Amino acid sequence: MRRTGPTALIVLGVIGIAIGYLLEIALVAAGTSMLIPPISLSVTLIAIGVIVVLLAIPIRRAVRSKVRVHVDPFRAMRIAVLAKACSFVGGLLTGTGIGIVVYVLTRPVTSPSSTWLSVIAAVSAVILLVGGLIAESFCALPPSDDEKEQSPDHAPAR
Repeated sequence: MRRTGPTALIVLGVIGIAIGYLLEIALVAAGTSMLIPPISLSVTLIAIGVIVVLLAIPIRRAVRSKVRVHVDPFRAMRIAVLAKACSFVGGLLTGTGIGIVVYVLTRPVTSPSSTWLSVIAAVSAVILLVGGLIAESFCALPPSDDEKEQSPDHAPAR
């Protein structure tokens, strides 16, 4: 499994911006109220970001320690996939939150509470994104001895 690259996160963020902005336009055009993210969404996103990092810490300790500690490879892979999913969802929700913030700020009359709730939702999505990236880096294996020998920095002497 490859590490999450910035290109995928940027693409998901741009898609999220379009979704958030266009969803608000569609809701208001249909005569319904704007979608304002509740504070419970922000609390949940932050909690998930923290939990995924806490789940990855034992794997990092086992991989980095000098003493050989058995790590269940299936558990490690599940946590790595969860971390990758958190980073993808965090990128998409960050874009969606930014799209909602842009829409709210472009309205002629806005309520400060809706603006702040939208900003808090976008920031909590960034926390989820960062938590996923940190947990994913915690689950990465250090390079093996064979990979170190083949790297261009450690070319064998002739």
